[in-house]
Amino acid sequence: MLGEQVVGTNGAGHGALAGFLKNAQADVLICGGIGGGAQMAMQEAGITLYGGNMGSADETVQAFLAKTLVQNENPTCDHHDHGEGHSCGNHSCGES
Repeated sequence: MLGEQVVGTNGAGHGALAGFLKNAQADVLICGGIGGGAQMAMQEAGITLYGGNMGSADETVQAFLAKTLVQNENPTCDHHDHGEGHSCGNHSCGES
C-alpha cells in the first residue's frame, strides 16, 4: 500500500531513523546523503534505500512511483562536518 504521511520523530535524530521508520511500517527511504552506519541500519531493518537524491522531494517521489528513480549504490553523507576526525563511512550519524 502506498501512502503519504508527515509525522514527528519526538526528538529522535537520524541515529534512530531505522527504528523509527520500521515502527512506522515504512519499507522505502528516499533521502539525500546518508552515512555508512545508517545505510547498514536500513538494510538490517529491511528498508530499501534510495539515497543521494537532491532537488524537489515531490518530484523525487513521483520518479519513484513512476519506477524511474535510480538507486544510488554509494550515497554519501556530505551535509555536515562531523569534526573530531569522524567520517560517515565509519559510524552512524548521531552516534558518539
